Amino acid sequence: QVQLVDSGGGLVQAGGSLRLSCAASQRTFSSNAMGWFRQAPGKEREFVAAISWTGGSTSYADSVKGRFTISRDNAKNTVYLQMNSLKPEDTAVYYCALGRTSATPKSARFYDYWGQGTQVTVSS
Repeated sequence: QVQLVDSGGGLVQAGGSLRLSCAASQRTFSSNAMGWFRQAPGKEREFVAAISWTGGSTSYADSVKGRFTISRDNAKNTVYLQMNSLKPEDTAVYYCALGRTSATPKSARFYDYWGQGTQVTVSS
């Protein structure tokens, strides 16, 4: 059973930065894509970013492109989400997820394991 532990959320002012981390419990992590999703109150969970198992391919939601950067360290079984120029509309619970394959899909149905979520709140 794979376990994912999200961390790094918090309260930040608009224009600020946060770095989220997600630690995975198993070595299978390095063979699969990883993704970040978020869910704001009253809204559906939405795709934020994904990275292939090698780190050579990434994809982003249009709303975060140019502001967020996803990266991974397979030696540490950890994926990161660097969030810069944060906006109040980025406020949500952020979840990391382990993909089913090495591809980087944007649909949540292609991810099998999820972290517990970390709250990000951006004040205006």
